Amino acid sequence: MRKSVIDAAAVTGASLTQGRIVAECKYGVMHLDSNAVLWSAPERERANRPLLVLMHGKGANESDLFGLSPLLPLEPVIASVRAPLPDGPGFSWFDQAQYVDGTPTLENADAAASAVLDWLDGLEYASVSILGFSQGGAMVLQLLRMAPERFIGAVNLSGFVVRGTHDGDAAIEALRPPVFWGRGTEDAVLPPRLIDDTIDWLPTHSTLTERIYEGLGHGVTAAEVKEVGDFLRSCEV
Repeated sequence: MRKSVIDAAAVTGASLTQGRIVAECKYGVMHLDSNAVLWSAPERERANRPLLVLMHGKGANESDLFGLSPLLPLEPVIASVRAPLPDGPGFSWFDQAQYVDGTPTLENADAAASAVLDWLDGLEYASVSILGFSQGGAMVLQLLRMAPERFIGAVNLSGFVVRGTHDGDAAIEALRPPVFWGRGTEDAVLPPRLIDDTIDWLPTHSTLTERIYEGLGHGVTAAEVKEVGDFLRSCEV
């Protein structure tokens, strides 16, 4: 069984919601499975409240980050979504068969981000923030590149910016949306070149809150989650 990125002693768990898999990848079109979303509130309590969307990493599923919910701000409704591409026992945002030099392409990232934006179009909310881990963190930054005006806050945990110049980079550079980027000094999963790209890109394309955690590998700690909560509350002001 795959080990969760979350320290089990620091967070509560959540069961996996069963639902049909929707991954229509012909011509680059992807869709999220609305039946696989884990919600922190019943449908009758969601409309016109702030929304926080959680996006897991490669090979995981919607339950992986949902255990963070009790440690995050209470005001937003939390929706933990499933990536559209089956990947072993879990799901991923990017098709590894389409990687170039070991990294996802802008086209693949745009297709995945478009699926999230299409899903959001069908919801009612007062505001929306996004949080992602690893590939999900890359998704956070890709969504900002595509629609920076839609999000009041963005959290990238052990993630990276997809390489290349995007058509939306000028718009996000002008808006500088608030972004939290947390990563560990012992992360052996992210290639150094992706970390270096993100170090160069984020300060010029966001209002950046950066945190580096000594001794942390490719994961999330309770101390980091507390800082994430503080950051998200500041975005709501």
